[in-house]
Amino acid sequence: MASVVIVGTQWGDEGKGKIVDLLTAQADVIVRFQGGNNAGHTIVFDGKKFILHLIPSGIFHQEKKCLIGNGVVIDPAVLLGEIENLEREGIPVPPGHLNISERAHLIMPYHKAIDHGREAKKGKTKIGTTGRGIGPCYEDKIARRGIKVGDLLDEELFRAKLSEILEEKNFYIEKYLGGEPLSFQEIFDSYRQMGERLAPYVTNVSVELEKARQQGAKILFEGAQGTQLDIDHGTYPFVTSSNTVAGGACHGAGVGPTTIDFVLGICKAYTTRVGGGPFPTELFDETGEYMRERGGEYGSTTGRPRRCGWLDGVVLKEAVRLNGLSALAITKLDVLTGLDPLKVCVAYELDGKQIENLPGSIRAVERLKPIYEELPGWQEDISKVEHFEDLPDNCRRYIRYIEEFAGIPIQIISVGPARNQTIILKNPF
Repeated sequence: MASVVIVGTQWGDEGKGKIVDLLTAQADVIVRFQGGNNAGHTIVFDGKKFILHLIPSGIFHQEKKCLIGNGVVIDPAVLLGEIENLEREGIPVPPGHLNISERAHLIMPYHKAIDHGREAKKGKTKIGTTGRGIGPCYEDKIARRGIKVGDLLDEELFRAKLSEILEEKNFYIEKYLGGEPLSFQEIFDSYRQMGERLAPYVTNVSVELEKARQQGAKILFEGAQGTQLDIDHGTYPFVTSSNTVAGGACHGAGVGPTTIDFVLGICKAYTTRVGGGPFPTELFDETGEYMRERGGEYGSTTGRPRRCGWLDGVVLKEAVRLNGLSALAITKLDVLTGLDPLKVCVAYELDGKQIENLPGSIRAVERLKPIYEELPGWQEDISKVEHFEDLPDNCRRYIRYIEEFAGIPIQIISVGPARNQTIILKNPF
């Protein structure tokens, strides 16, 4: 029996989807524990590319159980659309193969209206949200006025909750944001219909996980976004609205901390970021453009071009500490082929002083200047390499440098997007 948590070590988009998909071969249960459809995992399955926003990556393995935990915020239209898209491609998604927590909160139309309205009102100071209503939904959850998946199954309760909150939301949307008020009846009717379709999928995920543990199942917890987007520990306020660190798996799925056996951090061989916020190692030259084009660095959820830069070792060390990482998986190593020299940020300069941790003040983070160490690059194509020993000398040197700097072992190395383009030094399970 083993429980493995997978988390991103940077600002998201580290390639978690591929690694999760790879490890589902050993897992029996795959559970998503935070975030919403602002996240996107790109999976290549049977030669086709799939982008999943809510459904765990293990859905392609019919013998696995996929769970969406209480820590996830769910847009029911997006979830149903995702189920329909998969089934159109011949991938069945029946209840039992996929289940969703009755305690997960619902993204409502007013959440999306508020999200868009706020960003428009902020103008140049906007955070760069995806506009999916994630933040406003989490706000209502914390304010104890959210609507949960289970509420859809109780018509009287759903009617009362929606009626109570919509009046306030419409006032805010119309009077402060300058938007159009939303119709109670339209929301009520559409969400009740979607609730009926989702009802067979609804369960108590915490109980399901306990049953699985009692049966000796191997459980994989699939995180979304990355450590620096954590609401408490990231580059606030340019963060997401949930806890993206490994500890979030416990309260986002309903398990105790002693049930977690292993935490795998996914680290891209360089660094990227989508949206606003400081990014100390960002490149604005042809090297950054090379990374973007060679790595296909465009958001799987929004299509926005990702900002690219050298590997930030300080950010990586923060992830090791905040997540209690057991090991690393390095992704997109092949993208660095042809770049020489390579650079790794080992510290920052802040107002003339050298520091080795990210400051808590966002204004201080914006003033950081990266201090780099250079390593020799390689020219050889590594996309077909199957064994660590067959990688170019400088490529192996780069991997070992990251390993030593982070202070934990690297157990998985990805050299391309396909599942077979992976070197597994040790399986987390």
